[in-house]
Amino acid sequence: MKFTLFLKGLPVMAALIATTSLTACDALLGKEVARLPLNAVSTPEREVVKEATLTLQKDDVITFWSEMDMAYHGQAPLRFQVQVLQNAKPFQQLEFDPTEKNVSLKEVRTDVNGSINWSFTGKNATLTIPQTASYTFKARLVAANNPTLNLRKAHLVLKK
Repeated sequence: MKFTLFLKGLPVMAALIATTSLTACDALLGKEVARLPLNAVSTPEREVVKEATLTLQKDDVITFWSEMDMAYHGQAPLRFQVQVLQNAKPFQQLEFDPTEKNVSLKEVRTDVNGSINWSFTGKNATLTIPQTASYTFKARLVAANNPTLNLRKAHLVLKK
């Protein structure tokens, strides 16, 4: 009888453990507040810009994460360029290489004779919000010319 009660309680315990794990993960890595899918490189002929507008409080810290899945041969320098507007007025500009990260998750990189396959989630930059306001984040991805670059996924993720 006690064994049967224990088995019936397993789904509840599993749900509690999963909830605790997710909460701990949010506390460590931040909670996603916006996702900008930039799955193409911006060029002078074709500008690819994604944006998100958030109402943020003074001293909020926004972290910028990249979720990438790509293949290329040789070198493929990439840069996220982010223009931040505060109440629709220019506030700040950020630029960073998504491959330069201070935290990396789910990273898999293979190099076979210079042919690279690379996927990862990485934390790239932070921005502390100076005052409560509406903030618009406009982002684009630029790269050096490499015709072998195949972007399967290039997302800029904002977390708080």
